[in-house]
Amino acid sequence: MRPLLFVTGHAPPERQEPFRLLAEREHAELALFGGRSRHATGEAGERLPFPHARPSQRAILGLAASGRYRAVICGTVGRTALPAAYLGARRARVPFLLWSALWAQPRTPAGIVGYPLMRHVYRHADAIVTYGSHVSAYVRARGARNVHVAPQAVDNAFWSAAPGERPARPAPFVVLFVGRLAREKGVRVLLDAWRRAGLERDQAALLLVGEGPERRRVGDTEAVALGARSSEEVRNFYALADVVVIASIATAAFREPWGLVANEAMNREVVLIVTDAVGAAAGGLVRHGRTGLVVPAGDAVALAGAIRTLHDDAELRRRLGAAGREAVAELTFASWVDGFSGALASVGVSARGH
Repeated sequence: MRPLLFVTGHAPPERQEPFRLLAEREHAELALFGGRSRHATGEAGERLPFPHARPSQRAILGLAASGRYRAVICGTVGRTALPAAYLGARRARVPFLLWSALWAQPRTPAGIVGYPLMRHVYRHADAIVTYGSHVSAYVRARGARNVHVAPQAVDNAFWSAAPGERPARPAPFVVLFVGRLAREKGVRVLLDAWRRAGLERDQAALLLVGEGPERRRVGDTEAVALGARSSEEVRNFYALADVVVIASIATAAFREPWGLVANEAMNREVVLIVTDAVGAAAGGLVRHGRTGLVVPAGDAVALAGAIRTLHDDAELRRRLGAAGREAVAELTFASWVDGFSGALASVGVSARGH
């Protein structure tokens, strides 16, 4: 059987195992064209556990049109990679599948100019594989017909395993942020909310793990910026935390597609506060009052209130944390690969012959 071509920008550490499983099951080869990445982690080394090449975006057209592949999958990243992959698949007369993360079209000049192309791909792709139900609803509203979900997942065994040496606890109540310290991650809103929450310094602490341009703002507050940390260290901080906050906001260029920090924290039974601009909430993993708390994006007052609520109610933290761990257990790398296999089977090209 001819291989499958999977076009994407990067293979960060958290994606490498699901990519390996997909390559193994569906005889896939990855084309990694690089470019800008919004992942908090970089791509670790050059030795990747699956067949891959590193073409330029311009070279993807010839690669997809070569006739070597039985189908082409491409994500919604890169300025020219997506149209090149789509046109190449059409020239080779093989199925084209879109891997879609978008649940709002970017309002940047490039996003506005590119929308007619995206609408065409939504309507004419042979299948679309989405991050979750929120993305599925978005693409269906724009004409997509054959839509499948590959649920966002992390290594549940790693994140739920017993941590190593815990960091020293800075206060009885610890709130944790993990991710890029960037405007779209809601760092300014979180710092404002922390001030509004009015918790005593010797009773509560806000820790931020990650790097980015907003780190300079942390120095003017009582929060502590810890910088980038390894996955093992981040797991230790989850074990220390009482609450994890994902405060993302929607900007012209970005709306949080999912937020894998939610999966990581839920594996440790840490209760989450997320905004309604986070895909993990819109996609149904974090449900207000059931598996976490959801507040309006950009609303520092509401976020402060949620922090105070969880500070004052240890039983609520315990209940929501336990429900979160139960919910996230269903989201695995295997279920992610199943989503792609189902989409490939729907157009008759799954290696398993479904």
